[in-house]
Amino acid sequence: MTGRPRGVHDSAILRTTAEVIGRVGPSRLTLAVVAREVGMVPATLVQRFGSKRGLLLALAEQSAKDADALFGRARPAHESPLQALVTLTVESMAPMSSPEAYANHLAFLCVDLTDPPFHQHALAVQQVQRRAVESLLAEAVSTGALRAGTDVAALTRSVQAAAAGTGLMWALDRQGTLAERLEQGIETALSSHLPPHDRPAQEKP
Repeated sequence: MTGRPRGVHDSAILRTTAEVIGRVGPSRLTLAVVAREVGMVPATLVQRFGSKRGLLLALAEQSAKDADALFGRARPAHESPLQALVTLTVESMAPMSSPEAYANHLAFLCVDLTDPPFHQHALAVQQVQRRAVESLLAEAVSTGALRAGTDVAALTRSVQAAAAGTGLMWALDRQGTLAERLEQGIETALSSHLPPHDRPAQEKP
């Protein structure tokens, strides 16, 4: 069996692939463009991934691993689980730094929703993110940062929906940065679950 060519690691190729998708979208992505940006020939990408579809499937599979690693970095970086939640959400959507990049990554999501192998990987990413958010919210309840009795599973769904909806609204109205809007969206989703002394003054009885 022929050995894998040495040089650029697969992880670097997949990061570059994600960057190219952000610029041109999945339909306009080619092996030639990715190969040029990582400094190799397209034939090497074919040997490693088989085809453009194989490359995109590898990227989709890697995304679940990256989501898990992001949680591993975000939690130790903050004393508060709610601060870690904001960081986790913002950094998970960092590649969508412009409305155009958001649209191109959304086009990739459309592939995830209609192609079963891609959907399997996209669902894995969503499940990793859900577990991470749920873990942070449960910790926030246990430490008193959120009200006792908060339905953590329901709030997890609300937080994830708020993040997805905020991204779409930001891409449409283009007001502020995505990071700012995501932070505001999460704060809104959490506001009614904060202990009374932590709520904004206008929300207190």
